Amino acid sequence: MLQSFDVLSSPEQAAGRVARLRARFDEWGVDAIAVPRSDEYLGEYVPECAERLAWLTGFTGSAGLVLVLRDSAEIFVDGRYSAQARAQTDASVFGCQDMVATPLSAWLETHAPDGMRLGIDPWTWPTGSVRRMEAALAKTGGSLVMLEHNPVDAVWSDRPHPPLGEVTIQPLDYAGRPAREKLETMAQAASDAGVRAVVLADPSSVAWTFNIRGQDLPSTPHPLSRAIIPAKGRPVVFIDKRKTGIEAEAYLTQLADLKPPSDFDDALRALGASGSVVMVDPDAASHAIPMLIAEAGGTVKQAQDPARLPRAIKNPAEIAASASVHCQDGAAMVRFLAWLDAQDPGSVDEISAAQHLEECRRQMGETLQMPLKALSFDTISGSGPNAAIIHYRVNTTTNRRLQPGEMLLVDSGGQYVAGTTDITRTIASGEVPDEQKRFFTLVLKGMIAISELRFPEGTRGMDIDPFARLALWQAGADFAHGTGHGVGSYLSVHEGPQSISKRGMQELLPGMILSNEPGYYRDGAFGIRIENLVTVHEPREIEGGDKPMLGFETLTLCPIDTRLVVAEMLNSSERAWLNAYHARVRRELAPLLGGDPAAQWLDQATAAI
Repeated sequence: MLQSFDVLSSPEQAAGRVARLRARFDEWGVDAIAVPRSDEYLGEYVPECAERLAWLTGFTGSAGLVLVLRDSAEIFVDGRYSAQARAQTDASVFGCQDMVATPLSAWLETHAPDGMRLGIDPWTWPTGSVRRMEAALAKTGGSLVMLEHNPVDAVWSDRPHPPLGEVTIQPLDYAGRPAREKLETMAQAASDAGVRAVVLADPSSVAWTFNIRGQDLPSTPHPLSRAIIPAKGRPVVFIDKRKTGIEAEAYLTQLADLKPPSDFDDALRALGASGSVVMVDPDAASHAIPMLIAEAGGTVKQAQDPARLPRAIKNPAEIAASASVHCQDGAAMVRFLAWLDAQDPGSVDEISAAQHLEECRRQMGETLQMPLKALSFDTISGSGPNAAIIHYRVNTTTNRRLQPGEMLLVDSGGQYVAGTTDITRTIASGEVPDEQKRFFTLVLKGMIAISELRFPEGTRGMDIDPFARLALWQAGADFAHGTGHGVGSYLSVHEGPQSISKRGMQELLPGMILSNEPGYYRDGAFGIRIENLVTVHEPREIEGGDKPMLGFETLTLCPIDTRLVVAEMLNSSERAWLNAYHARVRRELAPLLGGDPAAQWLDQATAAI
């Protein structure tokens, strides 16, 4: 199986590990250390060797940080992880802070002792975060200390080795544009910006630009690498050659020079020493990158990674490939849901559900000759009260059986060469209480509102986020996560700059793929989320209207559990959308199921309401 269900959290070891860290404070000349979840590539998903936050605290979520002072420590997480952080950390060692309501910089302003020296590894923080910490500490006479080595690594004696996943070439049929053409675009961006070179610090941007993929991470198929692309001259890719076989090396050396990651620091200093102006994305690059350039005498021009927006706007080949793989993934989901419905009440636990879903994806991939390469993230399989933990990760300790009268929330996805999927379905086991059905229908109304929405050019994700929440707001409820995130093409399941959220400042553009996933969570009781992926379509005329409008086309194909829908709560438009969606699901997925018993289940599950 691709997913492990072992217990990864070690809260009982945190006190000793924190003590070992504090024992080095005087040696490093600091009064505190801040450790983020991110690694040297600022990734959301990190290799085992960079799971520093989890190793130190026990918290295994994908976002957060810890501040360790001489006599106290605070872990900062957002609303998705508040329950998980409390469950996975030792309350006698760590306090828990809401990093949205009280960011680290705000906490430092009001709580940091006067003159505090805070040590950080500048390779694991973006410049924006560094500047905010510096400003906050300055108000109390404190300062940041840029450490030469990562402080956690200094006390982590059995730290795993860095990964050496094989690099592959992304087929042009799925990439849609040749790498040489993309490199010309990057070089032109550097020239237009008046800089000597662009630093691509995000491995997903390197993978997209060079049409390569990798296996360094369990869920995100990009090789951990960086690149420098000059306005004139030959690009350089910094990647461990042990990852590139004969074919990949021959391909890459036609496009760029290959150098080991250990040469990256010297390359940055060389750019700076020549007095060059270098483009660096302050949000995608470690603070150490502009720091090295500036210290050597160069000038840093802060600008968005020039690959980020083109990577987010999928070309026709990428969209067609994604649509195809969503059909396959949807058929696998139908097999899983049909199997789940056929099981005796109380016989299925969270782990067996996740395992069977993975096997359905694997089997469907073999049948349709589009193999499952990886899960796009660890499957969230939460029954009853566990579903209320927004990013719940089941393990052998927390695993529980789905009981009659409960709901199972399954948030999952697959990585295929043709694309990345991400889908959530909440499923009834027996007769579910009316209150839970009411909230399920409120969530569904929000999901349909986004699906049906038409909007003018220039609309941002933050402008439409309220539509997903309106029905819940009117019922006195909300959810503590964004409505939707961008999704890559056989890349990260979480991709920017697009999002549907309160902080979604990026204009939504044709070709972007996003999730549409409102939810509702009641601590200790139940959780609901319904998620489809959608793509932004070109402006289209509306009969009787004055101007064409953008909108969404749904990629995900899978039944929504109508046993949980209170039909009377849907208006005629919402009911029509649901029935039309289910008719499409049945029409497109039935041919992939053939004589499979799941085909009959699909007919029943997609019947009109």
